[in-house]
Amino acid sequence: MKRGAILTAFTIFSLLCASAQHVEPLFEFALVTDVHISRESTAVEDLERTIASINKNPAIQFVLLPGDLTENGETAVLLQTKKMLDNLNVPYFAVPGNHETKWSESGATDFPKIFGSDRFRFEWQNFVFLAFNSGPIIRMMDGHVGISDLLWLKQELEATDPLKNIIIVTHYPLQSGDVDNWYEVTDLIRQYSVKAVLSGHHHRNNLVSYDGIPAFINRSNLRAKEAVGGYSLFSVTPDSIIVREQLIGQEPRRWGAYSLRTKYFEKDPSGYERPDYSVNVQYPAVKKQWMFRTKAAIYAPPLAYGQRVYVVDDSGFLSCLSLKNGSLLWQFETEGRILGQPAIGRSLVVFGSADGCIYAVDADSGSLRWKVKTGAPVLGAVRIEKGKAYVGGSDRKFRCLDLKTGALLWSYDALGGYVETLPLIWKDLVIFGAWDSYMYALNKKDGSLRWKWNNGNSRMHFSPAAVWPVAAKGKLFFSAPDRTLNALDLKTGKTVWRTKESMVRETIALSADKKRIYSKTMQDSVVCYATSSLVPQKLWSSYVAYGYDHAPTMPVEKGKLFGTTKNGLIFALDPLSGRVIWKHKVGNSLIHVAPIDSNSCLFTNAEGYVGLLVYKEKLLLQGN
Repeated sequence: MKRGAILTAFTIFSLLCASAQHVEPLFEFALVTDVHISRESTAVEDLERTIASINKNPAIQFVLLPGDLTENGETAVLLQTKKMLDNLNVPYFAVPGNHETKWSESGATDFPKIFGSDRFRFEWQNFVFLAFNSGPIIRMMDGHVGISDLLWLKQELEATDPLKNIIIVTHYPLQSGDVDNWYEVTDLIRQYSVKAVLSGHHHRNNLVSYDGIPAFINRSNLRAKEAVGGYSLFSVTPDSIIVREQLIGQEPRRWGAYSLRTKYFEKDPSGYERPDYSVNVQYPAVKKQWMFRTKAAIYAPPLAYGQRVYVVDDSGFLSCLSLKNGSLLWQFETEGRILGQPAIGRSLVVFGSADGCIYAVDADSGSLRWKVKTGAPVLGAVRIEKGKAYVGGSDRKFRCLDLKTGALLWSYDALGGYVETLPLIWKDLVIFGAWDSYMYALNKKDGSLRWKWNNGNSRMHFSPAAVWPVAAKGKLFFSAPDRTLNALDLKTGKTVWRTKESMVRETIALSADKKRIYSKTMQDSVVCYATSSLVPQKLWSSYVAYGYDHAPTMPVEKGKLFGTTKNGLIFALDPLSGRVIWKHKVGNSLIHVAPIDSNSCLFTNAEGYVGLLVYKEKLLLQGN
């Protein structure tokens, strides 16, 4: 059954149910999603009311919590939320949402520690419930179901009795625009007896289909503009699954149902939307020289050094590959995911891990040279200069370490949030943003504060914390989630100019001659501004046609201007005019690029691939 047919089937089924006599349910459960607990908010009261409502209803046998339990993913708030949920008098099962994984001082590692796992499987009568993390991890991007979660899901499905009914639970809806690799999940689960998918994220009730698979998208627990919040009540009968909206203190209102007997989809997924790779046909001069796949997602750019490539991944490995052919030379394993780009100096690869340590590994052999324990995850990228390594951590400290020994030279201990960015070294300053709404400038010699800047919004979600700032002509340039391009005086931190003209977000690059900065807009275009002007001076805007994009992937100029998107597109532009030279799509997930020269670039993506693209200009001329 193809797209659209499921809604027709549902309409017929609803009409039949409306006139049918009441059928006693086999069991009932509550679904509470998008709770968004923060340190001070009405969300706490909304959740307390929901818990009290559930505890008063003896028909509810368990509770599902498909993500966004907290607003910022903070450890203290996760603990607070669990303490509240422990007041439920029935079992509850939780998975994280994007607010626990994108904004997470622990690198999304605290949720499974506090709640026992970031997946769950349990059986209730003849039903099996399977839930897993749908991301994203730290980087702003679409949801993404990682390699390890797909493998877990496949194993659980294969181990399930074919006579049992399966319910899938995710935070993100499994559809294009929400999860970048939705098709990998739907192609897998459609091979089994899946009766419905239950999701949240959109904060509203909606019946949809994921490639034909019936699904319920559920309202947020928050009251929003109403007097009270609410949640979903599900009733499972011998022939149907029915959902009602339970507003606190009111009678529940039925809003949807699916038949458990109707066959809504086939095993064959053909006919449904899939990523479009036709752009690669339009630019045939771009070729993949080699590809290598790791066993986990990659959320940081690759790093080339000599004839080697260094890549960190979500399973905690640093991998060293041959630049020539992509063959694996060695790997070094940590005990936590690695999210920040490493740096190399004096034959040492330095990087942080979510296991709370900073590592220095021999660049040739992969052997450990030193390790520094910080007591909290280290998600930031590392900058090395003149025998010193600079990196920020989730213990709200920024460190300067001796490159040779790892000895602490100084630390700045007054951050209000964690660090994920790559620091900038400019003359005697170390500059970086943190997830506390501030951009910091520290004295490079002793770590003392020189200045800090705030955009006027204290909400942490608007922090200039993911962008890698650049400096030229006495000014610091960066963009932030408030869609503003900023120029500050490097000496004082005072604002020189700010503009929302181009609607850019968390991306910035500096030209080789330091005369231009580039940023990716949130819709289809790349813009270029002059660095010398005391007011915003746009030099060009280029329509690249990549669609909507909000990923913090930094463009890089190296002969050409290279850029990437959240859905696997790499592009190369003329840095003087913005003219599109070529585009190439690699996968459908977040992708980072590291140019080798003007005609070749390395890339990594969230699907676990590392590769080398080469632009063969002669081939293009011959083809013309």
